[in-house]
Amino acid sequence: MRSGIIAVLTCFIYMFSSTLAWAEAEKKVLLAAEDSWPPFADRTGQGLSHQLITAAFSIEHIQVESLVVPYSRALMMARKGQVQGVFNVTRERSTEPDFLFGEEPLFVANASFYYNRNRPLNAQNKWQLPKGSVVGIIKGYEYGDEFAKLSQQLQLVPVASQEQLLNLLLLNRIDAAIMFDKVAEGFIKRMGVEEEIIPAFSNHQSRIFLAFSLQNASSPKLAKALDEGLRQMKQSGQYQQIISSSRL
Repeated sequence: MRSGIIAVLTCFIYMFSSTLAWAEAEKKVLLAAEDSWPPFADRTGQGLSHQLITAAFSIEHIQVESLVVPYSRALMMARKGQVQGVFNVTRERSTEPDFLFGEEPLFVANASFYYNRNRPLNAQNKWQLPKGSVVGIIKGYEYGDEFAKLSQQLQLVPVASQEQLLNLLLLNRIDAAIMFDKVAEGFIKRMGVEEEIIPAFSNHQSRIFLAFSLQNASSPKLAKALDEGLRQMKQSGQYQQIISSSRL
């Protein structure tokens, strides 16, 4: 009789411990954050995206752990299920088959074509760019639903960093570079090339999301939790406070 009771208690304790472990796991989320997109996400694990994601999940009692890696690697890790989500993904036709998206974007970001003032572009908008124009882009970035068609008339030069794009412009190795405006603003100022590198015209506007891995069973719950956290932040004014403090 006693051995039977002990067996039942042991089973109960095991089940209780397993439940606690599962609940604890549900309170944490492992994300891949890109390392070269300030003021949204930088190599030190800081930026607007980090602030918004951490604050939104905190409302839902979920702790965020971020791995800071290059963007292309971050995407790969999420696709393989090595992390539960990836920072700063544009929701568009090219990304929707690969990731789970919530309803609430983190923010909206504008991207433009930038050029060297000493080598003006012979175009008033992106569709007027001469065929064969050499355009620098960041490897793995999304540039809007229209870009697949636009890129057919361009010669693309993928690089790994924002600094590389600007250096290629300064050296006249490319005709233009597509950069997100707030990101470009910071790098251009840091490199002291405000007089040389300037924006020409818009490429697109991105709705930026935390994209969740399709390989993770908890992704729907996490997406729902993030949505709820962001909504509560907007209702309380916390969202706008963070945006304002970032001077965007």
